[in-house]
Amino acid sequence: MSRVFNFCSGPAALPLEVLQEAQATLPDYQGSGMSLMECSHRGKEYMAVQAEAIANIRELLQLPEDYAVLLLQGGASAQFAMIPLNLLTPGSVADYTRSGTWAIKAIKEAKVVGKVHIAADCGDEIPTRVPRLDELKLTPGAAYVHITSNETISGAQWKSFPKTEAPLVADMSSDILSRPLDVTQFGLIYAGAQKNLGPSGVTLVIIRKDLAERVPDTVPIFFRYKTHLAEDMYNTPPCFSIYILMLVTRWMKKMGLANLHKQNVAKAARLYAAIDNSSGFYKGTAIPSCRSDMNITFRLPSEDLETQFGKEASAAGLKQLPGHRSVGGLRASIYNAFPPEGVDALLAFMQEFQRKNG
Repeated sequence: MSRVFNFCSGPAALPLEVLQEAQATLPDYQGSGMSLMECSHRGKEYMAVQAEAIANIRELLQLPEDYAVLLLQGGASAQFAMIPLNLLTPGSVADYTRSGTWAIKAIKEAKVVGKVHIAADCGDEIPTRVPRLDELKLTPGAAYVHITSNETISGAQWKSFPKTEAPLVADMSSDILSRPLDVTQFGLIYAGAQKNLGPSGVTLVIIRKDLAERVPDTVPIFFRYKTHLAEDMYNTPPCFSIYILMLVTRWMKKMGLANLHKQNVAKAARLYAAIDNSSGFYKGTAIPSCRSDMNITFRLPSEDLETQFGKEASAAGLKQLPGHRSVGGLRASIYNAFPPEGVDALLAFMQEFQRKNG
């Protein structure tokens, strides 16, 4: 078997030991004679998986009892609509920060439901960034305040979070469980799993239980958070995705969240140092104070060189380094499961590429 270094922004690299365990249990899960993908979603085998996945998340985030963990479907994109449907009640206004592509998509969906106020706008700025705490213009009595904690495409990340009177809602799809977090600062956190948590197909929602009661009766039953709070399983879940989520969070517990955070910061710092010390050959796209630890975005002197870099890197086993199609450039996504030796390999490649082309 030949494994490459996968810098994809999502679906992203998974811990090798997780993949190997899933492989070993694929045809026969715990002596059941069936794959977990074939087991009943209400059978004892799967129910134990879901229970452990939720327990692991609760332990890793040290969740208080007044917060619930929901494992839903539709990705973060479905949450862009589900959040205002549940929380943006008639006559109220929601504050959104406009920090990049994913925040813009969330705003677009919220405007379909109700009134939106842009509390800060830096979404079109180059170099990229997220809003400063001192530039937030929040609405008194807002239904909630929405932020995108890490803009996967632009490579900009909130390093500290605003303290708000209204419930703080955060899209943490690309940095959930990459660092310690005080959940009590938030009313709702959501994240597509396919970056730090597991494969695509399952979406994590952490919600303060009282917020689920806001939902108007006009919202379809499936799209109400309180529907999923009231039942362990309202519909058939993406069982295998949740199984991998269970294995990944089990691995996180073994590694330790503080240790993963330390490793993530170190991996990113080494790449940013190489970019900054390249005499301008490599240029970071986010301002230094907002640089993401998860998605390192950078440019080369020309688009032709960027194309060449991507092709040669891929041939060398460094995959998925071209940036998002909407912005171009290059992007190294180095989530929790991305190994430090992959950063070593990229640094060596960058040095040699600059020597040949600089």
